[in-house]
Amino acid sequence: MNFARCAMLAGCVALHLPFQLTAVAPRLGPAPHTAPRNVVNPSASPPAESSSASTPAKPPQAYKLPPDKLAKAIALGRIRNIVDLAGSLLDLAVLWLLLATRASAAIESWSQRITPRRWLQGLFFFAIFLLITALADLPLDVYAHHVSRSYGISVAGWGDWLLDLSKGLGLSILFVPPILLAFNWIVRRWPRRYWLYSWMATIPLMVVSVFIAPLFEPIFNRYEPLAKNHPVLVGELQKVVARTGTSIPPERMFLMKAAQKTNGLNAYVSGLGSTKRIVVWDTTADRIPDDQVLFLLGHETGHYVLNHIAKGLALSAVALFFVYWGCARFAAWLARGFGVRWGLAQEGITLRSVAALSSRSGFVVLLFTISVAGFVLAPIDNLVSRYFEHQADVYGQEAIHGIVTDPQKTAVAAFNALGEAWLEDPNPSPFLECWTYSHPSTQSRANFAAQYDPWANGGHGEFFDK
Repeated sequence: MNFARCAMLAGCVALHLPFQLTAVAPRLGPAPHTAPRNVVNPSASPPAESSSASTPAKPPQAYKLPPDKLAKAIALGRIRNIVDLAGSLLDLAVLWLLLATRASAAIESWSQRITPRRWLQGLFFFAIFLLITALADLPLDVYAHHVSRSYGISVAGWGDWLLDLSKGLGLSILFVPPILLAFNWIVRRWPRRYWLYSWMATIPLMVVSVFIAPLFEPIFNRYEPLAKNHPVLVGELQKVVARTGTSIPPERMFLMKAAQKTNGLNAYVSGLGSTKRIVVWDTTADRIPDDQVLFLLGHETGHYVLNHIAKGLALSAVALFFVYWGCARFAAWLARGFGVRWGLAQEGITLRSVAALSSRSGFVVLLFTISVAGFVLAPIDNLVSRYFEHQADVYGQEAIHGIVTDPQKTAVAAFNALGEAWLEDPNPSPFLECWTYSHPSTQSRANFAAQYDPWANGGHGEFFDK
């Protein structure tokens, strides 16, 4: 489990609005998960219209891949689906096995033997817990990186990849055990209302996570001022900044050295207040025209101008209130039914579920229920995310109106460049798109961009009059 996953399990459900213009897959790079499809080459000419009125010709598709990359995109989409599902089920299975085999109870007993201090016992317990889950995920992570290298998306060597993985694990061990310990203390302190106080503690942690996220980025990647090698691009970006009213000066625009690790393209805005910044990957700045970069940043600033962070935090807070309440009852039911079997209580002793859950191993039961809730509710979370992303697409296309020659062609070209770089399937399964996509499919986004021209015939945009 990575740092974000562990923080969520702790109840610290940090808001991670996927500000990248492409969707974020946990192991195979930021591309939407896609399903294997029998797709006709979309770059080929459309078939001639049938004489039958019942079979109208399909409209042309805006996102196209050459035949060789189309075949790779379909195959990679199949692998992404398998890896994503396997990763989600593996996380649940590991937590269940830690309980069912009494491994969590054994780790708790071991921590009690090595120190009499409860807070040290907790730190040891949760550190071991993180190491076990990281080792369980390692084979799948290795396979995912192998696939990413095989398909030419990742260019990072195994040494660099392992170093980044170790850095992530180090940050997890540094920050997550104290967070888990704090929530475990809340369960012990308020055994009947712990879900409410955990919810209250989660909200400020979500805000802090968004604020401090940019501070950790240099641990994994190299950054330099964007103006150093791309002064013209900085000047163009300032036009978008001025049009959108976002306060991001040139000194907070950075170039990320992504080419040493990936062939993918990306640009994003991160942080809040004094940590807010524009980041453009060097692959993006070097490989696509400046007008397409302006569209990407227009999309990203849309998240801020449209208050998607605040709205997302508010929606998350409301949802988590009910999720924590439901998980508390689900966990209590599991503790009553399996507590003795899992080593949460001794045979013959009356089991009180609230007391059992306050133990270290009992807290794993809570983490398991939150994981189940996250898996089941993912489609709802993704539905909200897709709506925000569509709004940002509209905003981005309107933001570059009057700055670039043809906003429609620019947006479509940007989507095609992103899709080709990440090998995104032009025809994903509608079911999987509904269930797993945090962003609309690249095809649907490109199709919308191609026909979106609100200024035609004297009209005006949704967010900009001119």
